[in-house]
Amino acid sequence: MNNKLSKLWASFKKDKDGLIPCIAQDRTTGEVLMLAYMDEESFILTNNTGFAHYHSRSRGKLWKKGETSGNVQEVSEIRVDCDMDTILLSVDQTGPACHTGNRSCFYRSIGDILKEQEQQDPKQYKTRGALK
Repeated sequence: MNNKLSKLWASFKKDKDGLIPCIAQDRTTGEVLMLAYMDEESFILTNNTGFAHYHSRSRGKLWKKGETSGNVQEVSEIRVDCDMDTILLSVDQTGPACHTGNRSCFYRSIGDILKEQEQQDPKQYKTRGALK
């Protein structure tokens, strides 16, 4: 099986570091939980174990989601987009997906961030209609 997965991995379009973006989405609700990156090792481990593994760009190493927090992602399906440059995991999330404690890493809108920045320095930032 690993040879087939390695051959499939070779057909993906990766960045200069050999990584591909991977979106984790809640299997039941469809909510986007997080974005991380996979290398070949994490892709194969995710397929073989049924739990999400990623490549940590900041630490430069393999990372099993939830290995320290217990907030694991059990993978029910793996998809790839039409360009073969992004992976989508359908997962059952245990606990929050975000290291901040939020269910999703996408808990803030651009408007929210602009408002925070405007409160810190009102002269420099302006919030516009579509971003509110």
